Amino acid sequence: MDLFESSPLRHEHAPLAVRMRPESLEEYVGQEHILGPGRLLRRAITEDILRSIILYGPPGVGKTTLGYVISKTTKGVFVNVSATTTGAAELKRLAEEARDRRAFHGQRTILFVDEIQRLNKAQQDVLLPAVEKGDLILIGATTENPYFEVNAALLSRSQIYQLKPLEDHHLLTLARRALQDPRGLGEVPNQVSEEALAHLVRIANGDARVLLNTLEFAVLTALPNEEGVRVVDLPAAEEAAQAQRVRYDKTGDQHYDVISAFIKSLRGSDPDAALYWYARMVYAGEDPRFVVRRLLVHAAEDVGMADPTALLMAQAAGFALEWLGMPEARIPIAQAIIYIATAPKSNSVITAVDAALAAVEKSGAEPVPVHLRDAHYAGAAQLGHGKGYKYPHDYPHHYVVQDYLPENMRDFRVYEPSDQGREKVIKERLAYFAQLKAKRTKEP
Repeated sequence: MDLFESSPLRHEHAPLAVRMRPESLEEYVGQEHILGPGRLLRRAITEDILRSIILYGPPGVGKTTLGYVISKTTKGVFVNVSATTTGAAELKRLAEEARDRRAFHGQRTILFVDEIQRLNKAQQDVLLPAVEKGDLILIGATTENPYFEVNAALLSRSQIYQLKPLEDHHLLTLARRALQDPRGLGEVPNQVSEEALAHLVRIANGDARVLLNTLEFAVLTALPNEEGVRVVDLPAAEEAAQAQRVRYDKTGDQHYDVISAFIKSLRGSDPDAALYWYARMVYAGEDPRFVVRRLLVHAAEDVGMADPTALLMAQAAGFALEWLGMPEARIPIAQAIIYIATAPKSNSVITAVDAALAAVEKSGAEPVPVHLRDAHYAGAAQLGHGKGYKYPHDYPHHYVVQDYLPENMRDFRVYEPSDQGREKVIKERLAYFAQLKAKRTKEP
């Protein structure tokens, strides 16, 4: 079915977001960073010299609408398909028709593929030769990062334009236009309060489709007053909107952005923010094991020796998840989040281990000092392995000065404890050991 079909019957019963679809760039609202006056994409559309593009952005920000506007602007043949209902055979047929149309009639073909990320690799490969030769001008629309979902070969032959969530003033413009335009709700006597509009805009979260369809539901379900006007106040808008929809894509940018915000909130010692981002992930159905894995990493990487119990808390959260499952495990996971967020922070562990790895990579395999070698296997004692080793538990305070590094690495230091939390005690202890070593060095 044509995504842009506009028969009178279809138009009459279509959702408000479809009925209010703009016919030209002048009616298009938002995305000024790519469609504002003088912008390259705007000139390409108005001058009908468009080349293959990928429109990337969250739902309801105008990707399909922009395709519709292009279909109204171009003098070429515009074809649109949905990746959810299109197979390789149909794409091959369309590519062949485009080739013939260009060869025999001098006409170019613009192919709009909605949800292009749903095309598998083989289906995308079908389009590649036609796009490369210029037989097809491809417009792909996707809610997911095209660098993850679209073949590199297609990407290299396309310009990528990222569409942003609409701002509140964009949504207000669309809502007021829909309330007045005969295509929308203009023929339905209505009165929507500013508070109601503001609420609908807020819960739409930058999504024009959500805004318009919720607005239509609110107006059409409102009881007419004595004058026959459908009045929508704030309580009516709240009832129509019900719950706010949380945008989150477990495989695309939102997945990485939200987990990044979560980790940075933990590192920044903000338990409230960390719990908020955790709630976003729970609400969206993120795998809780993924969250716990990040807690384990963060407990070691950013809390580390300043509070070693943080790692145990993260481990306990994972244990609770396996034994309790969700939703019960949300509580011990939240407890671990709060503990880790409020714990003293030190990244000395990751600094130390990375420095040690770099040193090994640079110096290679240094020989193990003889006194540290294993003397238990056959013939080892005869070779002198282990000779001269001092057993620390035989000495006061269970410590004795001796060398544990290869001879040419005696000054090797990678662990530098901070002054945070428990690590301050560790720092003092290591400083004491360093004094004992220095004293031994000075002795004749």
